Amino acid sequence: MTTSTVRTRFAPSPTGFLHLGGARTALFSWAFARHHKGTFVLRIEDTDLERSTPEAVQAIIDGMSWLGMHADEGPFYQMQRIARYQEIIAQMLENGTAYHCYSTPEEVEVMREKARALGMKPRYDGTWRPEAGKTLPAIPADRKPVVRFKCPQEGATSWDDMVKGRISFSNSELDDLIIARPDGTPTYNFCVVVDDWDMNITHVIRGDDHVNNTPRQITILQALGATVPEYGHVPMILGPDGEKLSKRHGAVNIMDYDTQGYLPDAMVNYLARLGWSHGDNELFSREQLIEWFDTRSLSRSASQWDPKKLNWVNAHYIKQMDNEALAAVVAPRVLKLDPAANVSQLADVLALIKDRAETLNDLAEGALLFCSAFEAAPAELQAEVLTEESRAVLKTFAEKAAALPEWNTEALAQVIKDTLEACGIKMPKLGIPLRVAVTGRKQTPALDAVLALLGREQVLARLAQVG
Repeated sequence: MTTSTVRTRFAPSPTGFLHLGGARTALFSWAFARHHKGTFVLRIEDTDLERSTPEAVQAIIDGMSWLGMHADEGPFYQMQRIARYQEIIAQMLENGTAYHCYSTPEEVEVMREKARALGMKPRYDGTWRPEAGKTLPAIPADRKPVVRFKCPQEGATSWDDMVKGRISFSNSELDDLIIARPDGTPTYNFCVVVDDWDMNITHVIRGDDHVNNTPRQITILQALGATVPEYGHVPMILGPDGEKLSKRHGAVNIMDYDTQGYLPDAMVNYLARLGWSHGDNELFSREQLIEWFDTRSLSRSASQWDPKKLNWVNAHYIKQMDNEALAAVVAPRVLKLDPAANVSQLADVLALIKDRAETLNDLAEGALLFCSAFEAAPAELQAEVLTEESRAVLKTFAEKAAALPEWNTEALAQVIKDTLEACGIKMPKLGIPLRVAVTGRKQTPALDAVLALLGREQVLARLAQVG
């Protein structure tokens, strides 16, 4: 196989949002296709009519778009391909690789109970399976049949899994799978097989909860004379407590992380490291991920979700981001907190505060100091900090600052130094009162930079208010 023929797919069921496990599966499939200059297909498996919703479809597409994983083909919808599935089922009935089964669900359950009682794997007993010389029961007049796949009963179905290595199932353990319901609608495992065949999928990367589906899908593909893709099954993601990742561990909808202020590049970086590695590299660009991605580096062990690690990765991407580009994504968050905020100087503000932020929401909240209307410190804090002695120090600072020919960080740093010398005090004696008087807070980023950003007019006016 040449690399140009690689075709992968992400095939979610639209029964909810795009969760973290699904997003990681999509990422691995996308990265593998990009690495091999192949094709990445998006397929919506919407045959579960009771649970599939248009809102869930949109949530999946939105999540993929936010992560920047754009499909080369699709989305394709299984419900739009029903006629194709029924065509293949008809062919299989005709050539004897499938058959009608009139056993009721209750009758099948009795068969399974008998098998359990004998210490065997519970399964359908093949009552309606046609065999040479076998006489089938009389067809009930009041019953619509299901269609079952006539699974081979001898030998084994095996594959070399791209993640787990050699996996083999004895065919004697595989049931004659239902591939169409009494109303004619096809079942999940059958639709997947026809889709992968028709769409020429060469590599399937998915969660290891699908391992038991794989031998069933392989046997159907072989019965159809189709090429069998290569399969890779990645272990699940565990929560910080080692249990299966769930809502109790925090957000599991990928778009919740957008709401919480994470950058999509940071999320892609972090998700890629959950079950894949390239040496000791923790931080890498999308381009590096595509260049390095190899299924041989996928882990066979479950990965553990670590919110602190995600915050660290996100903080790195925030620090590395261009200030103007960062301002463009933070501005809507600032305006959501304060619709009256002035974001005209937001890029300069973010340059000052971004080294201390872990999320875009941290930045938005920090930017309010500079973008929102001034709120004086609470009376209790003023009474504690703005004493008669500290007011005299602030007056000295204000006089020196007012005389500055240029209002910038360097000049203000010198005024701070000169005030300390003139008053014979240490920095806290000036820094804390000055912060409280000018910002309403005891703690801020570097004081000279804060004063420079606030501007001469605002700083001197606020100092004049505390007299």
